[in-house]
Amino acid sequence: MLHLKVFTNNGQQSAVEKPWRDQKWNEESLETYKPNRRPNVGTANILLLGQIGAGKSSFFNTVNSIFRGKITSQACIGSFGHSVTLKYRQYRIIYRRFSLCDTRGFEEDAAVDAQELLFILDGNVPDRYQFNPMVPFTYHTPGYIKNPALENKIHCVAFVIDGSTVDEMSDKILKQLKDLQITVNQRGLPQIVLLTKVDKICPDVNADVTKTFTSSAVCSAVEKVANIMGLPRARVFPVKNYENETGLVVGINILVLEAMKRCLDLADDFIEEQV
Repeated sequence: MLHLKVFTNNGQQSAVEKPWRDQKWNEESLETYKPNRRPNVGTANILLLGQIGAGKSSFFNTVNSIFRGKITSQACIGSFGHSVTLKYRQYRIIYRRFSLCDTRGFEEDAAVDAQELLFILDGNVPDRYQFNPMVPFTYHTPGYIKNPALENKIHCVAFVIDGSTVDEMSDKILKQLKDLQITVNQRGLPQIVLLTKVDKICPDVNADVTKTFTSSAVCSAVEKVANIMGLPRARVFPVKNYENETGLVVGINILVLEAMKRCLDLADDFIEEQV
């Protein structure tokens, strides 16, 4: 039986007999995707939640790049010690019937307000709303959407977690993740985890992203995050965002599209229940 050598986080080699998750490394797409065949819900909305620097905005840029057929950077990204996302954005993927909604990242000493998150989940917050930590969003905030339709609400939440720092997350960050999850659970929304920066977890994956599911280091990170979030491992998707690449890479596309497909399937289920 074939044994594949991979590296763990401490640099030691380990062997796996077969991939820990099945994956066909062929080009795939969401060309035929529609969020729900009911006419009163035209767009599925996926909310990205995560710590600053985890790769929320980069994930949108990656998805957008895949569907545009070239590397794009519509959402502002960077590493400045504070959240680069200063506005609530509903990015609709061109020619597709789903949106990726980006909100400010949280920090150890700057949590996402639970009531503000509920307003986002319920569709009360308008696109391009400017966050102001000194003046939280309320019923009286200009632009407040009083009676949002189901199409305006969030249908699935994707927690974005930096896979390369899973072992370094502080108690404050872990508590914030769980607090956010409690708020999301109040609305009964389906959830997945986008485990980003898998190329920084394992040297083999850094060299070839198709080694993701034969990497014991990535597998270990998936298990840790699943335990932290209390979600099945099948809800944790290792992904790599476009960062240094100048052109599209099939392996990166496949990881991202697999995660998106699951998000959209869960969103469809939620929409079906609401309708």
